[in-house]
Parts: sequence; C-alpha cells; structure tokens
Amino acid sequence: MIDATVYKNVLGSFPSGVTVITTLDDDGSVVGLTASAFSSLSMAPPLVLFCPNYTSDSYPVLIKQKRFAIHLLSGEQQAEAYAFAKKGKDKASGIEWTLSELGNPILAGATAVIECELWREYEGGDHAIMVGKVHNLIVPAEAPRPMVYCRGKMASLPAFA
Repeated sequence: MIDATVYKNVLGSFPSGVTVITTLDDDGSVVGLTASAFSSLSMAPPLVLFCPNYTSDSYPVLIKQKRFAIHLLSGEQQAEAYAFAKKGKDKASGIEWTLSELGNPILAGATAVIECELWREYEGGDHAIMVGKVHNLIVPAEAPRPMVYCRGKMASLPAFA
C-alpha cells in the first residue's frame, strides 16, 4: 500500500508549469480551474491534455461546453492561479479577461494560450483525463517569465534568452 502523504510529497517534488483552464457557462460567466497536470500529447493532430479532479465544480461545465482555453501562466499570475484553484463562482472577479474569436475567455498576461475543443475524455482514478484538439494558439509579442509549481509553492522561472 502506498502512503498518501509520501506519494504527494514525492510527486510534489517534480516541478511543473501552472495552467488555468477557462470556459463560459450557459449564463456567460467565466468558469475555470487551476491545473499543473497538463501536457502536450500529439502533433498530428495537435492534442494536449489536462487532468481535472472529478469533484471540481468546473468539470461538468467544461464537459458540457466542449471548448476551453488553457493559459500557461506567467510568474506574475499567482493571483489568477489561486483564484481559479478555489471552489465556487466568480473566480474571475477582479481579473482582466477578454473573449476570443472562438468564444473562450482569455486571461491577460499568460505566457501563451491554447484554445481547444474537447476531443476525448478518459477515466483516470479520481481525475478525468481531458484531451483537447488545438484550434488556436495565442502567443504574446514579448513572452513573460513562466510560472513553476514545486513542493507546494509557485514561483517565476528566470528570464530565458
């Protein structure tokens, strides 16, 4: 049997990026979640994946809407990461965002944004494995420093030349 605390500590020592996944609910409100379980999957077709917890209040909306934007957070976006990590409504309150041409809410300041349509969903224990087919990439003219998550803390990586 694997001890849950040791398991979390071991996996938490692997640095990862931090993403916020957003969509709109039926009322036009921004819904989303923070996830560090994100990865590229395929070049042909272009696919990415992220793994939301089934208990997330955003999970049913993401499944229903079948489209979303994945924000690769910059080191300056800790407020966004914490806002979308909590439960409840109004996660985007006070956060600057615009609507993309594809109808996704786009948060300002990310290192990049990947707009997707739900391609497949798989079971993954207590998390879903959601695979998105990439339809659009948004890259700022000057990329900010990316955020990294390790051992329960978020920080900026140094600037890359």
